[in-house]
Amino acid sequence: MNENLDRYLEALAPMRNDLLMEMEAYAKANGVPIMELSGMEPLLQILKIQKPQNILEIGTAIGYSALRMAHALPNAAIVTIERDEERLGKAHEYIKRAGMGDRISVIEGDALETEELVSQKGPFDCLFIDAAKGQYQRFFEMYEKYLVPGGIIFTDNVLFKGLVAEDLESIESKRTRNLVKKIKGYNEWLISNEDYETVILPVGDGLAISMKKGDSA
Repeated sequence: MNENLDRYLEALAPMRNDLLMEMEAYAKANGVPIMELSGMEPLLQILKIQKPQNILEIGTAIGYSALRMAHALPNAAIVTIERDEERLGKAHEYIKRAGMGDRISVIEGDALETEELVSQKGPFDCLFIDAAKGQYQRFFEMYEKYLVPGGIIFTDNVLFKGLVAEDLESIESKRTRNLVKKIKGYNEWLISNEDYETVILPVGDGLAISMKKGDSA
């Protein structure tokens, strides 16, 4: 979105508690990627409608999204995966300070290597993917089997600052160009996946919502 419009929407976002505001400041100062407020608020609204009881998050970072979901959904349990040791340390600290240790379970490791642990905690009503963008499809394919019929998979950053709409050859950085190519491929794969109904919302950095087909009863 237009940056001015994005800032305007963030200014309208409901106030967060002191700990969450501290986390936002820490993330900004230390270059930790957390979900933008203009994407987080719509996600939380959708989750409040869905009312999931069991959520799997791929990409804990410092625990910001997990805590936002825990606050918004007081009856939900959240399993979240992170491989970066420094971010894990901060996540454990913040989760403990928030008093959410009984509801947020942190799995330490690469999400591509933690399936066995995760399988013991499913099934899940909701899967939130917000980790290594180049691995989005692998994350999706690995963990969708633990999603209940009618469950929803959310994927963040699928518009990647609008670069997915640009000509790849116009992107100077080879690394960025390759990443954009992978995200575009993922988006196209998502939309064509016949087992899911997917829509991409231009909020935050782009949020894909994929509902698993089938009777949710």
